[in-house]
Amino acid sequence: MTSADGSSRRPAGTAGTPSSRAAELAALDEEVSRCRRCPRLVAWREEVAATKRAAFRDEVYWGRPVPGFGAADARILILGLAPAAHGGNRTGRIFTGDRSGDVLFAALHRAGLANQPTSVSRDDGLHLTDVRIAAAVRCAPPDNKPTPVERDTCAPWLHREVTLLRPTLRVVIALGAFAWAAWWPTLSTVYGVKPPVPRPKFGHGAVFLPEGGAASSSRGPALLGSYHVSQQNTFTGRLTPAMLDDVLSQARHLAGLD
Repeated sequence: MTSADGSSRRPAGTAGTPSSRAAELAALDEEVSRCRRCPRLVAWREEVAATKRAAFRDEVYWGRPVPGFGAADARILILGLAPAAHGGNRTGRIFTGDRSGDVLFAALHRAGLANQPTSVSRDDGLHLTDVRIAAAVRCAPPDNKPTPVERDTCAPWLHREVTLLRPTLRVVIALGAFAWAAWWPTLSTVYGVKPPVPRPKFGHGAVFLPEGGAASSSRGPALLGSYHVSQQNTFTGRLTPAMLDDVLSQARHLAGLD
């Protein structure tokens, strides 16, 4: 069933088998990769792919929207801002081939949620367990700053992805304030849950639990805030490996993975 904003909705309990959801996610990923809805983002991602960075001049850039990556039965969704111009926009996989990804995947490996601590290319053998990673905006934006219109235009992709993850999803980790803000329309659209007023403020370690205190496919997942794994945050010590480990440990607990 498709809503007026283009997002796909399924009533709870009718989301299909795990194998059918995996197939639908793969089809969604392919559809995402062909999106051309935002002219400014299309022009920028393709310009970057053509001009390249000198260090990657011999590589063929992806230069398209970057779909989500990870388990179709994920209990934890990690939500970022947008692909990096020479990371995901180059490799075709979110948080892959850049220093932000180096930090994130090393932490996921320490938490037992990834089979290796690095993510360098789409064919590097990386496998995530109980985790899927996606971005609120699927194209690399100039200056890493999507506009509100671009955010809202891209939102139906996230809504459809979360709809498919809904039977198993129990925790969302928002990397940064942009992803935190992007979650509330998703909660309303996919789960039919009205966000609280005023909305909880983003902060590292911030927690929002669904009504009743327990995450479920009907009430929605728990929401955890974490500073983004950007170089600006990790190089300055605003986000340390220990801080990220603590968030992932809490996510594992809330997702029932301990």
